[in-house]
Amino acid sequence: MLKKIAIFGVGLIGGSFALALKKAGAVEQIVGAGRNSATLQRARELGIIDVIASSVADAVAGADLILIAAPVAQTGAILASIQPHLQAGTIVTDAGSTKSDVVLAARAELGDKIAQFVPGHPIAGREQNGPDAALADLYVGKKVVLAPMPENAEQDVAKVAAAWQQCGAHIHRLSAQQHDAIFAAVSHLPHVLAYALVDEIANKPHAESLFQYAASGFRDFTRIAGSSPEMWRDISLANQDALLHELDAYLLQLTRLRGLLAAGDGAALEAIYGNAQRARHGWISAIEAAEKQNKEGGD
Repeated sequence: MLKKIAIFGVGLIGGSFALALKKAGAVEQIVGAGRNSATLQRARELGIIDVIASSVADAVAGADLILIAAPVAQTGAILASIQPHLQAGTIVTDAGSTKSDVVLAARAELGDKIAQFVPGHPIAGREQNGPDAALADLYVGKKVVLAPMPENAEQDVAKVAAAWQQCGAHIHRLSAQQHDAIFAAVSHLPHVLAYALVDEIANKPHAESLFQYAASGFRDFTRIAGSSPEMWRDISLANQDALLHELDAYLLQLTRLRGLLAAGDGAALEAIYGNAQRARHGWISAIEAAEKQNKEGGD
């Protein structure tokens, strides 16, 4: 049982964390902090948080755990505001979608209290934002990546892991560099592509007609373009190097496909499509097998 948790950013991610811990009976009090008083008030109305912090010092005082669930570009400023009030025994973690930049910010702002910060990233979300989008079961069966630093005590990493496990999540560990390289390919690049496609079509003179005939395939491919532009601006810039690498590789693939299409090489196009289909089927089968194992038990 955690006596007090402070959450900076009580939207979808932070709000779902709060609701999940409340549902599990794992926390006595949740205090919300952030830059938007209307959002904090709404979170309290929804029962996501119990108290709105009157100040950063008020939020941090006596907290067992602090979660930073704000856009990654705000992490450094939030850590700087927390640092003077951070007490021994309080663990700070985050939910940012990039990790190398977060670690640099933590080292810069926390100084000799750096061991109290355990970097994390829950692999879950929705295209909706804000406290009204929060769900108590958002993390059930989902992965949470922790990226411990050399300074972290194992018992503190375990404390953060246990909180996420109370939410129903499965814990994985990666280094910050491994994390950013992986998610540039499988998360950050797809978001950039979805935003780019919808923006390109929306700027056509006959966009209204195009959207009128767009159906489920377009909807599924572009679903993530409904996500927070502010959040994904920050993620794109924070993981700039890895994302540029993935974009360059994708551009080469597009150039290859264009060449095959221009040449009318149906066999080569089908080979690429077939390889992609097999890879996706294998990925989906692995997900379904893991979900079945989680429900039924086993090792």
